[in-house]
Amino acid sequence: MATPLAHRKRKHAEIVDLTSDDDSATPARGATKNDEVAQPAQKQRRKLEDDDFGGDDGSVFEDALDEIELNPYASTDGDDEALSEDLAARLRAQLRDDGPQQFMQKYLTNEDIPHRLLGTAFGINPNLDVPQEMYLRVLGLAIQRSYNKRQKLAQYNTIDDAAKLLRTSHNIMVITGAGISTSLGIPDFRSKGTGFYERIRTLGYEDGEDVFNIDNFDDKPNIFYSLAGDILPDQKRFSPTHAFLRLLQDKDRLQTNYTQNIDNLEGLAGIDKERLIQCHGSFATASCRKCRHKVPGEEIFDDIRAKRVARCRRCTQTIAKQPKKKQKAFKLRKNDWEDSSDDGGEYDVPEAGVMKPDITFFGEQLPDNFFQRFTERDAKNVDLVVVIGTSLKVAPVSEMPNYLPHHVPQIFISREPIQHVNFDIQLIGDCDHVVFELCRRAGWSLKHEMIPPHFRVKVRPVEGSNCMWTVKPRKPKADGSTSDEGSKIESTPRRRDNAVEATPRRQEHTAEALPRRQKFAVEATPRRQVSAVEAVQRRRETTVDATPRQRDINVDSGMRHHEDTVDLTPQHRKGKILAPAARQNEKVDTAPQGKKATIFTALYQPH
Repeated sequence: MATPLAHRKRKHAEIVDLTSDDDSATPARGATKNDEVAQPAQKQRRKLEDDDFGGDDGSVFEDALDEIELNPYASTDGDDEALSEDLAARLRAQLRDDGPQQFMQKYLTNEDIPHRLLGTAFGINPNLDVPQEMYLRVLGLAIQRSYNKRQKLAQYNTIDDAAKLLRTSHNIMVITGAGISTSLGIPDFRSKGTGFYERIRTLGYEDGEDVFNIDNFDDKPNIFYSLAGDILPDQKRFSPTHAFLRLLQDKDRLQTNYTQNIDNLEGLAGIDKERLIQCHGSFATASCRKCRHKVPGEEIFDDIRAKRVARCRRCTQTIAKQPKKKQKAFKLRKNDWEDSSDDGGEYDVPEAGVMKPDITFFGEQLPDNFFQRFTERDAKNVDLVVVIGTSLKVAPVSEMPNYLPHHVPQIFISREPIQHVNFDIQLIGDCDHVVFELCRRAGWSLKHEMIPPHFRVKVRPVEGSNCMWTVKPRKPKADGSTSDEGSKIESTPRRRDNAVEATPRRQEHTAEALPRRQKFAVEATPRRQVSAVEAVQRRRETTVDATPRQRDINVDSGMRHHEDTVDLTPQHRKGKILAPAARQNEKVDTAPQGKKATIFTALYQPH
């Protein structure tokens, strides 16, 4: 039986979306009809088990939707091609009240609001260069996706709200990514400039994710082995964020840690196996692609560090025990370059299978316990979700926040904010710094060798947002300590108070310094005057000596300067005349290019 697409590790451009006619009537696996009645939010949740939609062209539409979601069309003041933000917000609210079927029947079957104008409420560029039939399908899918998206809870906004949620919650689901290990020198995957995929692209590979594609691995395993050493974990220590997970476990508040990491550092930190789901596998074990023999991961670490493809020892032993077949004498055939599959296998040389770390590649199925644990247990009992160190670009993990009951508060912690999931609170900074400050405000002690004594951070709001905060470490003082005020939110009144306190001191210093300056000025004046007189005398003497010679030089250089000016003037004027024209031509040539959005490159053929 084929593995459903929803069960496989997929790129963000392959996220499964529910658009089939019987979508709302299909309960999630493990759920009953009573569960559906008891939790109306189920109607808004994606079913992680559903198959892909749309046939061969489904991925084309998913690519478009992901691009729209990550980079929505933003209207400007006076933009007559877009709805006002107020009207767009009212339409999205109406969608949540009416449901997608009633909403689309009302607005897509007529053009009270032009379809291209309506699309701007859901982030679609009105100048999208596709046929109208294709545009309507994109609009319908965007409406469905908007309906499925979780809405922010208005009562949770600040870092203190986040700390209080930690204190009062007892079934905390933590979803982690590579960002929790970067302080150990293990690169994450998508950070600009430093991410692992960025490094792969600098080596000439078009898409960094292709290195972790299972088909590419089976075809050319040497590519993976030449690069995997950079992400091979150092199993000797874990980060403060791993210590935070252990602290939640020790306080019996950790429900489950769903980790996308493959470094297996959660186990090193002491997270119990029954509380840990390794969504993408780990380096802890490795398996042969031919005979499926499994070994501890350490057995292939030397090969990975040496950039050498590891071969299965069991296969090697089995081949060695087989009796050697007598091969045919080599004879050049007329069509030797053609397929020789009909030679009976006499020329096949047995080869040991390739060892692959048991990490989940793109195209492979996620472990069964991921879906069973998440849908049948954790999603029903969770009371707080904390997402740390991941950009949520890989499905099905990226679908988890929208699948969970929408009344459960969600906190996001990472170096960069995200827009395609509506978290209640976003704390932007290094994961280690953020979890330290959360613990401090919750009244907990997070101890780790990487956290220096007297460590403090400063927390500031992101401009234009009431739920997004930056968290940065304060600079230590000369004695190595930091101010206790560092963890408080900086505010204008405190700066004004400091300015008022500093003013008298400045006036005192100025008053003391003024007599000294006057004294120095009086003492220095005679010396300056004497020096000035001596300098004038020297200049007069020099001028008298140099006058005849200088005049000759001035006459010669003046003539040359006059000739150069006469020769260069026409060209100079011509350059000034031609330059504006060239600029005008450039503007005329490049102006039309920005008007079209070209998300689609393939034509849609309706079924």
